[in-house]
Amino acid sequence: MRWLYSLVLQCLQPWVRRKLRRRALAEPRYGADIGQRFGVYTAADPAPPPTPDAASGPPLRIWIHAVSLGETRAAAILLAALRARFPQLQLVLTHGTATGWEQGQALLQAGDMQVWQPWDTPAAVDAFLQRFQPSVGLLLETEVWPNWVARCQARRMPLYLVNARLSAKSLHKAQRLSWLARPAFASLAGVWAQTPADAGRLGQLGAPLRGVTGNLKFDAQPDARQLARAADWRSHLDRPVVLFASSREGEEQMFLAALATLPSARRMRVQWLLVPRHPQRFDSVATLLANAGFTVSRRRSWADAPHSADIWLGDSLGEMALYYGLADIALLGGSFAPLGGQNLIESAACSCPVLLGPHTFNFAEAAEQAIAHGAAQRLATMADAVARAVGYVADRDTLQHMRAQALAWSQSHRGAAERTVQALVDAAPALFKTAPPSPGAAGSGG
Repeated sequence: MRWLYSLVLQCLQPWVRRKLRRRALAEPRYGADIGQRFGVYTAADPAPPPTPDAASGPPLRIWIHAVSLGETRAAAILLAALRARFPQLQLVLTHGTATGWEQGQALLQAGDMQVWQPWDTPAAVDAFLQRFQPSVGLLLETEVWPNWVARCQARRMPLYLVNARLSAKSLHKAQRLSWLARPAFASLAGVWAQTPADAGRLGQLGAPLRGVTGNLKFDAQPDARQLARAADWRSHLDRPVVLFASSREGEEQMFLAALATLPSARRMRVQWLLVPRHPQRFDSVATLLANAGFTVSRRRSWADAPHSADIWLGDSLGEMALYYGLADIALLGGSFAPLGGQNLIESAACSCPVLLGPHTFNFAEAAEQAIAHGAAQRLATMADAVARAVGYVADRDTLQHMRAQALAWSQSHRGAAERTVQALVDAAPALFKTAPPSPGAAGSGG
């Protein structure tokens, strides 16, 4: 039945092009190189560097697909471990979103290529594979597309799913389309899950499970310069900071309603910091806060220190370590509306405990582990979370204990990157050959 699915996606291409052009009005990156998404490449598009001579052998050209911002951050951790083991690898990096693309640019080295992910039709996928000739493909977390898998299998190119996760909600959706999802998952060359629960759900779709390697995001090290700047700014503040991190559409209204329930004196004892998840919403959120009667200071206007205001608005990308470092405690966006929550691991690595809403199905096991470890707490409503946060910042002993527990929980789960790389080497030793030391390199024991 995959032919019917492919026909539907082929017919949807004009609609996707129109959607991308509309999205580009707010985020211009979506309007760039649209043809790449459909397997149409020009002379100006990236192309593979020349293949080495026969004596050198073919390069290890790895296709890594990181659809959006979170997956790209996980890809950065895995890529660093891969480059340490295979310094001559060539990267083909694909994304589906503008935020993923912007984050991915920092991962590129000489000879690497970055393009949009191919739309899941046989023609687009074949054009992508023919142009870039990857040796192996690594999909991050959840991105399994039927024609990607089928066309890679036809070319005998192994396609692996790493750092894999699958929520109960996503499993239910996939089972409803089992005629399409099951062959796709079953035809992967191998799958390594984040947790045993994820492995169990993936197994129900017939995925060829090879192990549980943990979550790559635990291996991320917060930007030390951002943490140092945050510590400096904190030392000059006269009140604690409560962060609403990665807020999603609709949640800011919940947040404002919760603030309105607080007595003015309690509300003013806290410096509120709000960081929307998506950059295209920065301006609209700033307007929303101002219309609610709050003074707003935006990160883009700060130089040496934040400006005085009722609410700080974190309208920058790549500075979550700065925001978590400023905060005493955080509310987790995406968890108060039924959106599944956002990654809470980064906050823990910055020693910032989090208060969760009821909806964390995208990070269910991590959320429950954090709660059990004392690094997080779950509240039923936004109003409950805001009130609890105000209470905690007044109770320094309890708050310091939670901050210590958050950091300890983060550190106890590290090592996923090395486990994943070793698992790939074990699964495909002919592909993942450890490069010999460079001439003149100092030897080491072991």
